[in-house]
Amino acid sequence: MQEKILILDFGSQYTQLIARRVRELNVYCEIHPFNKIPSLDGSVKGVILSGSPYSVRDKEAPQPDLTGIKGKLPLLGVCYGAQWLAQNYGGQVEPAASREYGRAMLEVGDKEDELLGGLPSPTQVWMSHGDTITALPENYRVTASTDDVRNAAFRIEGERTWGIQFHPEVYHSTDGLQLLRNFVVGICGCRQDWNPESFVESTVNDLKAKLGDDKVVLGLSGGVDSSVAAVLLHKAIGKNLYCIFVDTGLLRKNEFVDVLESYKNMGLNVKGVQAGDKFLSDLKGVTDPEAKRKIIGRDFIEVFNAEAKAIEDVKWLAQGTIYPDVIESVSVNGPSATIKSHHNVGGLPEEMHLQIVEPLRLLFKDEVRRVGRTLGIDPLILERHPFPGPGLGIRILGEVTAERVAVLQEADKIYMDGLKEWGLYDKVWQAGTILLPVKSVGVMGDERTYESCVALRAVTSTDGMTADWVHLPYEFLARVSNDIINKVRGINRVVYDISSKPPATIEWE
Repeated sequence: MQEKILILDFGSQYTQLIARRVRELNVYCEIHPFNKIPSLDGSVKGVILSGSPYSVRDKEAPQPDLTGIKGKLPLLGVCYGAQWLAQNYGGQVEPAASREYGRAMLEVGDKEDELLGGLPSPTQVWMSHGDTITALPENYRVTASTDDVRNAAFRIEGERTWGIQFHPEVYHSTDGLQLLRNFVVGICGCRQDWNPESFVESTVNDLKAKLGDDKVVLGLSGGVDSSVAAVLLHKAIGKNLYCIFVDTGLLRKNEFVDVLESYKNMGLNVKGVQAGDKFLSDLKGVTDPEAKRKIIGRDFIEVFNAEAKAIEDVKWLAQGTIYPDVIESVSVNGPSATIKSHHNVGGLPEEMHLQIVEPLRLLFKDEVRRVGRTLGIDPLILERHPFPGPGLGIRILGEVTAERVAVLQEADKIYMDGLKEWGLYDKVWQAGTILLPVKSVGVMGDERTYESCVALRAVTSTDGMTADWVHLPYEFLARVSNDIINKVRGINRVVYDISSKPPATIEWE
């Protein structure tokens, strides 16, 4: 049984970062909504309560049921979690005199405390809250303070419960990882044995047990996720895996041929299906981003259904769903908003008559790559930039037509080739070109033009949950802009997107 840390999510933008840090310690963890706590079997070694955009004083504030957790399992409340532990058990939380946000210096008052062991004093931490704990319940003891926050850290006497009013998971908390190590390894006693090798071994064994001799159909995209999922499944069930690569008509230029070529030496049974006419026909006249995603997802399933029926006795559809897809697509009764739908999340329509298997569902993108390296997958596949499931359909703002797809494919190829030629591709986590639904005036030769504009996007990230725009060299941007405008008929203006996630998202739709 894989031991784990349970993270209860109250809607904080930092919840996923807590999970990332715990996993950096080679300890498995899962994020669950505060109001959907899973059964607590012997695998759960400790629980972390996340922050929240809510105040504990709000009428609609999240109220977890910690029966079976508090006083029975090691428990750490972070920010909102700490304030809830104080307020709900007899303490007092009030609005801070001034909003406590940003860097602060933490003075460790109890150097013998298990949670704070090994931390220097003072140490820099990151605050992000509008309320503050003004009074603790009787059996709570202060263990650390800042100049402005007396109850910055506390523990409950007689039980293994701690609370902190700062965020150890963010980069600005310089010793935050040490604090989390103290909790996860020291207090919870986790073995730190969750790594790519153990994941491959346990996942292949689980797949063998789950699938037996059943046939599985998998949609390949040429990207990291579906490729790693395919190799894992191939190790588990061999020839019973049937891979299908669908040309939606929304792929990058030459991608259909290039992807099929890349799989030739991997021992996989792959079939290519060209269905671009269907997708483009169904997208005619549609401009709403969510409607486009749903149409593309529906058509994708329909194409798969037809191909699956051609395979005798196929029972499963495998997908390369990863954890950020799952997190962003699940609403937590208000606090965690659904950012966008993913066509490979949320199950399958009943008429497809296939069960779903998602071997990567609990991994972040960088973890998928590490697993891929363990499996010996070609670095050219592992280092490919992420590409959205709906493809260029959501990088064409407004209506998707064959003509607009062709224009974007040409511009995007110039951009991608340029990144590789300038040695920038591997320094960027994800890049893409967006065709905007606006036209602008230009001059070419002695003639006035009124043509389209494209935006170039390039970001750095670890797992897609947060991202910063890349400071690409001006000389590179000038060259790419010039090449696109000169070589792609229909484009006379190129802009560069310098927004980060949050507040923006990586994709425009």
